Amino acid sequence: MRERPRSGRRHALAAATATALVLTLTAVPAAARAASLPDVAPAAGSLVLIGGALKEGNTQVYGEIIERAGGSRARIGVLTAASVPESQDPHANDPERCSNSACNGAYYAGLFEKHGAADAEWIPVDLDHIANADSDAVVDRINSMTGFFFGGGDQYRYVTTLLHGDRHTDSKVLAAIRAKLSDGAVVAGTSAGAQIAAGPDMVTGGESYQGLRDGSAPGYFDDPTRLGHLPAGGFGFLRSGLVDTHTGAYGREGRALRLAADTGHDRVYALQENSALVVDRPGTRAETMTVLGTNGVGILDLRDARARTVRGGWTLTGARYTHLTDGDRYDARHWAAHPASGKRPLIPSGTSPVPANKDVFYSADNPAGVPYSFLSTAAALAATRTQRSATATTYESAPRFTVTFTKRPGFSAWTSDGTTAQSLVGLRIDIAPR
Repeated sequence: MRERPRSGRRHALAAATATALVLTLTAVPAAARAASLPDVAPAAGSLVLIGGALKEGNTQVYGEIIERAGGSRARIGVLTAASVPESQDPHANDPERCSNSACNGAYYAGLFEKHGAADAEWIPVDLDHIANADSDAVVDRINSMTGFFFGGGDQYRYVTTLLHGDRHTDSKVLAAIRAKLSDGAVVAGTSAGAQIAAGPDMVTGGESYQGLRDGSAPGYFDDPTRLGHLPAGGFGFLRSGLVDTHTGAYGREGRALRLAADTGHDRVYALQENSALVVDRPGTRAETMTVLGTNGVGILDLRDARARTVRGGWTLTGARYTHLTDGDRYDARHWAAHPASGKRPLIPSGTSPVPANKDVFYSADNPAGVPYSFLSTAAALAATRTQRSATATTYESAPRFTVTFTKRPGFSAWTSDGTTAQSLVGLRIDIAPR
């Protein structure tokens, strides 16, 4: 496992650099956020965004990236600047225990070659080699490649290394990757490497309960529970919604909804572990999306949602939840989900009550918590014919938040086995304190 564990604190950046970057990015007015991002040309290439914890044996996702990069002729550039550099890794000289940018770069390069790429190599840009981000020699290497992969860790390090923090403009290396994407290359990323693809208000951290209780704030915080975001955003490869990762495995649906509501976004792509959202021709009128993997991708729709603060806390009414799995397609321009051809509408037949759920966002403080708890309640409701709504609560109290799931007109569930709700479309979500 080469990504930051859930309970771990982020590795510290140089204090002066971190402080300067936070001050720069938080100073951007809301109306100017999109303008502060680099200009993005229509892309002929594709994105493969993975929700984290990509397994070594996931031939479907690795194969998809390689195929889009040219198959047996694929040349993959691996970027791992989100990892700590060698100088900060006490196990840098131990190949069995190391977890730094160079070590992780070699790890992923080896996996891509194992899965069939002609060549894969680490791009030496990290906190130890920030100057390489503007190296013409490194740019020449970028230009010889047909695909790129951003590894996990902390997305803030990508901002620090590949963007010019004072202006939030592209380094030469990032500009070259952006140009390759526009010309048809594939750009993939897992965990932080997928998160950094986001546009304005990229999430920097936080837990669902604390986010619902306290709201979000611009910046980057040492407290891992505090919901933060960077107003100027990430690389802006995908701009039709916010991006979150490890969603069900870490119970992040709550933080994603709160951040979207706070920052005025009406959609979140809630990526799940070991699964991917494939985006063809991102940013164009011909943009299409396909889901790979059984864990799937959640889509949170806030177009009709209303958020307000009432006595006792924050509420959200009228959000919609869609969960798509392997082979499903999504049309972002028309907000339309298209289940895979092998799936058919589910006719609910269950008669058992939806199981009680007292930890809907899988709290890090609950040793008995269950991952994918939010999705489990939604799927159980979809499969029963005896309930049109179900409630679940947060593990934490003072206040304790209640999440209400409702099957309203327009909701549908899809199945390939006749009993399991594998894909969900348009389930209503309301959140309120009690």
